[in-house]
Amino acid sequence: MQKTFLTILLSLFSFSIFAQQAYFQQDLDYNIDVTLNDKDKSLKGFETIVYKNNSPSNLDFIWFHIWPNAYKNETTALFKQINSDTSRKEKLKNVTYGSIDGLNFKVNGKTAKTEAHPNPEYIDIIKVLLPSALKPGDSITITTDFNVKLPSYFSRSGYADTEFMVTQWYPKPAVFDRDGWHEFPYLDMGEFYSEYANYKVNITLPSGYVVGATGVMQNADELAAYKTIGAKNTANRNKPTIYAPVSKSATKTLTYSIKNVPDFAWFADKDLVIQYDTVKLASGKVVDAFSYYHNKKNTLWTNSIDYIKDATKHYSKWIGEYEYPVVQAIEGPKNNASGGMEYPTITLITSPDAKKETLDGVITHEVGHNWFMSMLGSNERMHTWQDEGFNTYYQFRYEAEKYKSNSIFGDAIPAKLKELPTDKFLASIYGALSNVPMQSAIETPAADFKTSEEYGLISYAKTALWLYLLQSEVGQEKFDKAFQAYFSEWKNKHPTPADFKTSMEKSLGVNLDKYFALLNQQGKF
Repeated sequence: MQKTFLTILLSLFSFSIFAQQAYFQQDLDYNIDVTLNDKDKSLKGFETIVYKNNSPSNLDFIWFHIWPNAYKNETTALFKQINSDTSRKEKLKNVTYGSIDGLNFKVNGKTAKTEAHPNPEYIDIIKVLLPSALKPGDSITITTDFNVKLPSYFSRSGYADTEFMVTQWYPKPAVFDRDGWHEFPYLDMGEFYSEYANYKVNITLPSGYVVGATGVMQNADELAAYKTIGAKNTANRNKPTIYAPVSKSATKTLTYSIKNVPDFAWFADKDLVIQYDTVKLASGKVVDAFSYYHNKKNTLWTNSIDYIKDATKHYSKWIGEYEYPVVQAIEGPKNNASGGMEYPTITLITSPDAKKETLDGVITHEVGHNWFMSMLGSNERMHTWQDEGFNTYYQFRYEAEKYKSNSIFGDAIPAKLKELPTDKFLASIYGALSNVPMQSAIETPAADFKTSEEYGLISYAKTALWLYLLQSEVGQEKFDKAFQAYFSEWKNKHPTPADFKTSMEKSLGVNLDKYFALLNQQGKF
């Protein structure tokens, strides 16, 4: 998630006994049917999950996230966190609450009992008791209905104006890994940790909506319309063609499919401008690229498709090839400046588009989360830096190479500095960043930060500086090769800080104890 750094680090490493166990991760397959009622801002859904236990343990229960309940009342962990942060509590004025109900879990067709979480603030977590133990290597089929009342848009999910941001919306098993269960409440400051899964999602909604969603649309006629209109709008950016419903009926059902991603989100609005193009990567792979934005005069979003393509090319070159068949960005609510929020293959952008460098930087950061969140599925709640900090390092590199700009310093960068070669420009940027007061340690759980400003500065900027120090010490070429090896080894898995350290030490051939100790250092390096 992109934050404005100036307005926005766990404790010691968790090198626990679990880290000595053989690595495993669970397998999940989702089939979800959901219908949007745009009048009362609600969803009606049914999901089927095939859950395979790849762990060495018998499972008697599965923790589920039912995150729409985080928006239910003022006593949830979400509301308590926002109300304790003066920079965030303003967003709670005149909110409309959200919730989830109608749950009726069945396991292999048998009704399953459920238990609430013992913490009364965690009404967005539920324990599903299995009728019989799920043994290692075995699978079960879990089904449930669910009804969601969407909240007004103030924290990632909800509605605003005519737009729907459908995120954190379906019952979702928590991660079970070498460290056990990772059930935690939804928070505004603090992101996610999710099991990889295959998704097939059928979305029914009024026919006039344009939809952007995780995965590939399976409706041939609708997809062809998006591509045809989108290609026209990419070729002629000043006179957009607006989508007209392909379906003659009042509603349509769109099907999306994607394999091996940690989440599924979708967005819907009317009168969106669609742009379409393709991205050809160095290997020859071709990726579909879509941009969706509001139809307004003099918007810099007319060039958004180029930013999406450039980000995908640069990150693929620096880190490892983009794995998915599609990459997308959608403009969010008009009166919201939170930055953006990433989901697999699609990102929501809510940052003002006052300057092309700013919009490009935000889009690049959010597209970059396809690497640091989706393809590398670290525990963002506990080790935010493995997600946001790594991504910020590459965002800074992108901004320096393309514009000689930087998201933190913006217009304060002297003109003479922009005349320097890219490497010297970046050295100056990081030199200036090293003088910014950053007290907390990088290795601090997201929920332990007191303010969003500190969360953003440490998890994003201080981590980028930390990574740059390593790059400077070993050289760009060696650093890139080592990071690419880390990506290749841990792609589509859940790497921990210890895994990152081991991988980098192996590639670089050096002991990094002293360097990694800096993750726990308060104040400046």
